[in-house]
Amino acid sequence: RAVEHSPCLSQFHEDGFLVLEHFFTAEECDSMRSQIRKIVEEMEVPPHCRTQFSTREEEQLQAQGSSDYFLTSGDKIRFFFEKGVLDEKGNFLVPKERSISKIGHALHAHDPVFKQMTHSPKVQELGRKLGLERPVVVQSMYIFKVLSDPNSCPAAVTPHQDATFLHTEPLGRVLGFWVALEDARLENGCLHFIPGSHTAGVSRRMVRAPPGTLPRLRFLGSEPAYDDSQFVPLPTGKGGLILIHGEVVHKSDLNSSESSRQAFTFHVMEAKGTSWSKENWLQPTPELPFPSLYT
Repeated sequence: RAVEHSPCLSQFHEDGFLVLEHFFTAEECDSMRSQIRKIVEEMEVPPHCRTQFSTREEEQLQAQGSSDYFLTSGDKIRFFFEKGVLDEKGNFLVPKERSISKIGHALHAHDPVFKQMTHSPKVQELGRKLGLERPVVVQSMYIFKVLSDPNSCPAAVTPHQDATFLHTEPLGRVLGFWVALEDARLENGCLHFIPGSHTAGVSRRMVRAPPGTLPRLRFLGSEPAYDDSQFVPLPTGKGGLILIHGEVVHKSDLNSSESSRQAFTFHVMEAKGTSWSKENWLQPTPELPFPSLYT
């Protein structure tokens, strides 16, 4: 347990986040980007499944809350699109590789490249340094943040806590690993955090509604109005890893640049002495119980 008191990790406990630059090599980042290009090339999405991904509360409830495509994506590889890239019939208005907001939520289980990165020896070693005894991987996402159209910007991600969506008893058992696959800068929408905001619990939760009711998801509580001046930007170089405490408040601004800000992210839960909320949108399935981080 002594490692927890190393300068790096004590900073993580204090701030609720930690940047580890050059955690993955440029080659590893390029292999993930190249693999996602193949996945997108082969993507065939039925029009009725073309869900637009949103982090705004009303839009989340409307698009994702009524969509089986989202609610049953925890153990699959599925595609979620930027706003304004589909016509009313669900046809692409822009090239499909520039239309996607994210791919989720089980790349770590079904794709060999992302599985290898998620369970890489250095990730496992970091888990052990953090004192994780029985960590399991609950979800993964590839986030594009691409400028799809000169007249639009990939959406900002509003301030939130990951534990709003991934709730555990007790709290504090979920940890995000966010990998910059190209330089994340102020102009292309790097992450911003409120240091120390992981110590005051969770202000809202997204829960499954009772069976048979629409929308299928609802929010309990509400996100407070945060002061912009509280946020600290965290520009991160290609290959940098940001550790994100489940309750730290973070956001990303619009991408106003010509370059994308691609990232791979996955969430881990310390399963020892922890119960995963049955009300979370994401649930383990018989086909995919949450796999152990340690192999």
